[in-house]
Formats: sequence, structure tokens, C-alpha cells
Amino acid sequence: MGIFPDEVILQILARLPVKSLFKTKTVCKLWYRLVSDKYFVKLYHEVSSRNPMVLIETSFSMESKSSLICVDNFRGVSEVSLGFLKDRVKIRASCNGLLCCSSIPDKGVYYVCNPMTRVSKLLPRSRERPVTRFYPDGEATLVGLACDVSRNKFNVVLAGYHRTFGHRTDGTFICLIFDSDSNKWRKFVSHREDHFTHMNKNQVVFVNGALHWLTSTFSYILTLNLDYDVWRKISLPDEVSYGTGNRVYLLDSSGRLSLIQISDAWMKIWVMEDYEKELWHMVDGVSLLCIRGLVPGIFPIAQTGECIFLATHKQVLLYHRKGRVWKEMYSVKNSATLPLWFSAHAFRSTIFPSD
Repeated sequence: MGIFPDEVILQILARLPVKSLFKTKTVCKLWYRLVSDKYFVKLYHEVSSRNPMVLIETSFSMESKSSLICVDNFRGVSEVSLGFLKDRVKIRASCNGLLCCSSIPDKGVYYVCNPMTRVSKLLPRSRERPVTRFYPDGEATLVGLACDVSRNKFNVVLAGYHRTFGHRTDGTFICLIFDSDSNKWRKFVSHREDHFTHMNKNQVVFVNGALHWLTSTFSYILTLNLDYDVWRKISLPDEVSYGTGNRVYLLDSSGRLSLIQISDAWMKIWVMEDYEKELWHMVDGVSLLCIRGLVPGIFPIAQTGECIFLATHKQVLLYHRKGRVWKEMYSVKNSATLPLWFSAHAFRSTIFPSD
């Protein structure tokens, strides 16, 4: 056991899949201690952040349940089950390897789970009873999950327009925040007139201690600082083109806020270089001519500085930026009821506990 220093052993273990990693805990007391240490949890997170994945809920017309598919650049395609939750759920948000899921049969019930370790937490119900007070369909307009590995905590955000029974919303925007440290919800109220589409709501990004959503008009990015419970607006890059045929998406890029614009022939990528000054820098322009037929239905899901995952109606593609090579990673072989991009989430492997 003394052949390699502890740090070398940690670097090796940090590159194992979660299932294999957990098996190493039984090898000896030293390895159990190393793998259970908070330092290793952060190291594992840093290593896995270089390998983004895509997690997809694929519903089939002949079945009431959903099948989860994990698309991994290095390990290929595998199935992931949320059966350990013992509930029919849909994924509402994904952050740093944790998922926030809502119960389908029981509205207002939320879970935070790690599908790789199969550890979960049932969130306590909020006294605000958001199911009956959110407009228009009884569910929060925005659902966000913020997993902060450096501080060993997570937050869940439910935000939406308040309405009284029998009336439409008056613009009152209620925000409920669950804090894993206190195991409690807190609430604050503001007046907003922001609007979001399905994809705008799905692609919530957690960076710099804040959650970020792109508004449906692409006019700005709405952010929520979780330390101070403050909403803020961030401007888009000046070079972003508006109009027919141009679509904009918000992603994480190795811990920095990133914006991707897709037009008929190009995919342009910006990264925020200075968060406080809101300075954007365009880092790449990708020709889409070789996948021209797929462009109208293609959506970026996850990225690093080296590659980008994109989903179409029935495919998951990987684009290697350095080699400028496209690769099909996954394809639906039967008739899915919804496009893959409709339920695709950025994901990564983690051993961060959600309980």
C-alpha cells in the first residue's frame, strides 16, 4: 500500500466511474478514508467537470414511465434509473451532478437526488403551498437548482407569478428558496414582468453564486443572487443578432456564463470574461453547413472549452471544437413522443451527497 503517495491514489480514484469508485471503499481502510474525505469530493467534482454529459428523459407512447439515458463522451451511452425515488417524477433542473425532480401524481412534492449514488432528499413542503398559488398552471414558472460543491450545500428555487383564486396574476413575483444547510424554505416577493419559454426555463445556469435564466425575448438574462436574494438583469453581447432564424441559448462553460447563438449557417459562442463588468468575449464561430438539414431543430445542451453536446429531435451530437469534427453519440430507434431536446439536461458525475 506504500508504493504510491496518497495524492497519486486520489488522482487515480478521481477518474473512476461512481459505481467502480464505491467498490474501492471496501478494498481497505485507507481507501475508504480517502474516498470519504471532503477534499476528495471536491477533487472528483473538478475532474468530472471536464467531462460533461447529457441526461435525457425519453418517454415512449406505449409506456407510462420514462427511461433515462446518460450520454457520456468517454463511456458512451448507459441507462440511469430514478426508481429509488419510488415515485413517478420529471426532472425540473440539473446542477453539478444533482437533479431536482417534481412528483407527477403529487404536485408540490420535490426531490433532490444524485442518480449515480442513488441518494435522495425529499424536500419539506413549503408553508406557502405553491401548487395552489402559482400562475398559470399551479407550478412554478422557474425551477432552479444550485449545487455549490465548494460550500457543501445546495439550494432549490421555485419562482412564479402569484394569483388569488379566480383572478389572473397582478405581476407579483414570489420566490421560494430551499437551503440545505437550514433544511428550510425562505421567501421574498418582487414585481416582475419577465416571460420564459420551455427551453428558457430548462436551461438555468448556476455560476458565480447565482442562478441565470434567459428571457423569451432574448432581451436580457435574469439572475438571482442566492447569498443576498437579489434579482439582477445582465445584458447579452452586443454582437447577438435578432430576428427570424436566430436562436439564443444559455449554458455553463467550465464555471463561466456562456451564450450560444444558432442561425441557419453558423453557431457562435460567447463566454463572459468579466462577470461584474458584464464583458463578453466571442470564443468560436462554427459553420453548420455540414449538418444543414438538422439546424432548425438543434439545441446546445452542455459544453466545455473542448466540446459541445447538442440535441435534435432524435439524436444527440457531439462537436469537437479543436478538430472541428461532428459525431453522433445517441439516436432514438423508435418513436419518442417528444423531441430529445425537450427533456435533455446538462449533467456530470459526482459523489456530492444530496441528503
